[in-house]
Amino acid sequence: MATGKQRKANDNPMFFSAFNYKLIGIAILLIVSGFTAMYLENEIDGVISLYVSPLVILAGYVVVIFAIMKHDRPQESDSEATA
Repeated sequence: MATGKQRKANDNPMFFSAFNYKLIGIAILLIVSGFTAMYLENEIDGVISLYVSPLVILAGYVVVIFAIMKHDRPQESDSEATA
């Protein structure tokens, strides 16, 4: 039998918040849409495949980096804010 300390569900909160997961979802959507647009144009010298799609893909990667680096600050309680 385990006689050690029981861990509560709130001892280790999730590292990312819901906002971070939404940003990662948006970034994945940007990356996939960039590659899809590049595939659909199917021209070597096309404007979309040379200029637009790489910028959309790059924007997706920037959003992923931002979503990983973004850390929500813990909210202060009212007693700490007034003191």
